[in-house]
Amino acid sequence: MGLPAGHVTDVPGLDRNAQLKALGNGVVPQQAEAAIRALLARTEHTSTPAIAA
Repeated sequence: MGLPAGHVTDVPGLDRNAQLKALGNGVVPQQAEAAIRALLARTEHTSTPAIAA
């Protein structure tokens, strides 16, 4: 999944509900990287050249 084993599940005192709450709507690092790369690639093709002052 991209996170170290036990990232949330090995935290003492957290039951399953607390683990799920801690994860929330988190994005795993690989998903975030892929999204950023896709957005950057898109802007490279659509951005307008800077106007020299």
